[in-house]
Amino acid sequence: MKQIISWTLRNIPRKYLQLVSHFAMKTYAVFLRGNKVECTVCGSTFSKFVPYGRLEPRDNALCPNCLALERHRLMYLYLQQKTNFFKANLKVLHVAPEYCFIDRFEKMKNLDYITADIESPLAKVKMDLHNIPFDDNTFDVVFCNHVLEHVDDDIRCMQEMRRVLKPNGWGIMQSPQDWKLATTFEDKTITDPKERERLFKQDDHFRIFGRDYDKRLEQGGWHVTQDRFVMEMPQQLVEKYALPKEEIIYLCEKK
Repeated sequence: MKQIISWTLRNIPRKYLQLVSHFAMKTYAVFLRGNKVECTVCGSTFSKFVPYGRLEPRDNALCPNCLALERHRLMYLYLQQKTNFFKANLKVLHVAPEYCFIDRFEKMKNLDYITADIESPLAKVKMDLHNIPFDDNTFDVVFCNHVLEHVDDDIRCMQEMRRVLKPNGWGIMQSPQDWKLATTFEDKTITDPKERERLFKQDDHFRIFGRDYDKRLEQGGWHVTQDRFVMEMPQQLVEKYALPKEEIIYLCEKK
């Protein structure tokens, strides 16, 4: 199974996977009946989650019902327990929207919810993150997860998202990090897909963020709080929800 998933993710464009993968996963879910793990997003339980990852698929990662990964299950819990996302009236910009969130957020009556991306068939607005086509101070919240490693100029994109956010607005912008790196590594002269994949974990990545990710967000104008939410949770819940044990949530605020 791991080999099939790895090959699929590396060889089939993401925009096509976004359209059909949920059908295949719902079929596969029949073989994972059980209650050892639970998805915080859709509430489904299974004997285990599906492996997921391009180079080295992670065990117990993908919910076959809603396609939530570890980071999505963590973010959903964080939004529920530590933000006003489910209660306040908010105008939300969701960049590169994840399948597991779209329908749920669109149905929330307290949200004016807009999805945007440069190529995703799931997004309603076609948008280049370097030049966001919205006025200053338009949104209350912005989500942009696992995107900034793909863009040409991550600092410019951070600044653009801050520009369209209202004063005191907030955002969550998670990105993959290599904790062994003190500083972010990027080299735009590297164009060979295999070398990019080796160095940046995917052939469409421009960089791999290091432990200085918060500093780069600050360069984009954000006030950043590092929240070790998952590290403060009971271990039994971390295991039950199959959460990423070392992921720091970067709460970004426009102050």
